[in-house]
Amino acid sequence: MAPRETDVIVVGAGLAGLVAASEAVARGASVVVVEQEPEQSLGGQAFWSLGGLFLVDSPEQRRLGIRDSHDLAWQDWLGTAGFDRPEDKWPLRWAEAYVRFAAVEKRAWLRGLGISFVPVVGWAERGDGRAEGHGNSVPRFHIAWGAGPGVVKPFAELARAAERDGKLRFLWRHRVDALETEGGRVTGISGTRLAADDVQRGAASSRDAVGDFRLSARSVIVASGGIGGDLDLVRRNWPARMGTPPAFMVRGVPAHVDGRMIGIAQAAGAQLIHPDRMWHYVEGLRNWRPIWKDHGIRILPGPSSMWFDSRGDRLPPPFLPGYDTLGTLRYLLEGGNPYSWFVLNQSIIRKEFALSGSEQNPDLTSRSLRRTLRRVTSRSRAPEPVEAFKTHGEDFVVANDIATLVAGMNRVGEGTSLDPRKIEDSIVMRDRELGNRFSKDFQLMGIRNARFGLAERLMRTAPPRPILDPANGPLIAVRLNILTRKTLGGLETDLDARVLGADGEPIAGLFAVGEAAGFGGGGMHGYRSLEGTFLGGCLFSGRAAGRAMVQS
Repeated sequence: MAPRETDVIVVGAGLAGLVAASEAVARGASVVVVEQEPEQSLGGQAFWSLGGLFLVDSPEQRRLGIRDSHDLAWQDWLGTAGFDRPEDKWPLRWAEAYVRFAAVEKRAWLRGLGISFVPVVGWAERGDGRAEGHGNSVPRFHIAWGAGPGVVKPFAELARAAERDGKLRFLWRHRVDALETEGGRVTGISGTRLAADDVQRGAASSRDAVGDFRLSARSVIVASGGIGGDLDLVRRNWPARMGTPPAFMVRGVPAHVDGRMIGIAQAAGAQLIHPDRMWHYVEGLRNWRPIWKDHGIRILPGPSSMWFDSRGDRLPPPFLPGYDTLGTLRYLLEGGNPYSWFVLNQSIIRKEFALSGSEQNPDLTSRSLRRTLRRVTSRSRAPEPVEAFKTHGEDFVVANDIATLVAGMNRVGEGTSLDPRKIEDSIVMRDRELGNRFSKDFQLMGIRNARFGLAERLMRTAPPRPILDPANGPLIAVRLNILTRKTLGGLETDLDARVLGADGEPIAGLFAVGEAAGFGGGGMHGYRSLEGTFLGGCLFSGRAAGRAMVQS
């Protein structure tokens, strides 16, 4: 075997890769981080995120009167994941370890790194209506101050400090084309050096080759992300149980998130499991200021918007805003709906609409309490990024009456002819239910249930009021597109993040973390997510790999 040039190679400079690299350096290893994209892409997809993290029984929850526990969180995880295959052996073990980490150690570890949290805890994935089924029984979505960049920052700083000390090197614009092996062991990488490119973060960078490279190491960690940016690959892996993917989808990640490195690992003998498990959203907007092709932004909805399919039929429970992402996706696509609609008013959008992404939440990204409080104190306007989409976004229709609103929906839709009377009747029947504090309307019951929580009343859930009342207007309709996002399956790994081969045994010298490993084990989420667990999966798997790899 040729002399190694470094102890550890990390393929990918996203959050999972940075965590793995910093943990390895802290334990005395020399590290090279290899990244296909330019230096301005440091932090990968985590940079674009809202910074949501799943925590259990946190001080933030307790201050809001939320009673959570490890047992309740594990009940929710199992009901959501739906593990049902022999290949779920390691994903189940990763899930057990992760929920325990989220309940015991995660918050203290992050606080020790300087990451703090917004005092309001969000309630994502409210569930399918069954205690034993999908969803969070209580709010658990903790947003880091500084959003995604705030989560990336301490690990980027640790890596930069190690770089200054000569313990870590970054090789930007180095595309890995193969894993080098010898005697059944991964011994390094080889690939192509790409031309320098000062393109902005997220935009497509040049693929012009200027040379090649080869690098050897004791261990290689694959931290290259998933497949959400490659719509062809998404469609090839799309499971029949979720219906037929529509002809048009928006992308929640840049095109270079293409799963290429997963295929390279497979060529070296790695086992890929659960490629049919994915996490895509149903509330995607076409970005009016796109950075990458088909750039989509997700609405993070409160519970009050009325949801209609592409033919104007109201969705039944539990397919309500913020309740069951994949259940709603399946319901829509099985019914032949390539998109759907929210119908609401200004009173609801002001209180309940948020947009995914650090760039869409400058108040949180800048860590400004004053700007964040405007979400509570504003009596008329939604947050500025939401108002900008309402003004400029091609998916928004604003009107003062139903007839004009539906005429606009028919313009924005794809050859549809929605009946304004049908939609008006649905809204009138919903509004009529407001005459009492009790109701048979499942959505209104959910709204009132949510408003028992202080955080929901303050920042997330509007008081139930008539949608058609002009005092709450104008009326708003939003076309919702399918938005591709996360790979839930991945390279199969044991609890030390060692990649397994087809025989179930670890491949010497090869590790995988983050989305490339299904956030741990090849798919610790199972079929569905509780949200706040994607960044957490990158943190947890990167930490495990950096520690275990040096020990091994």
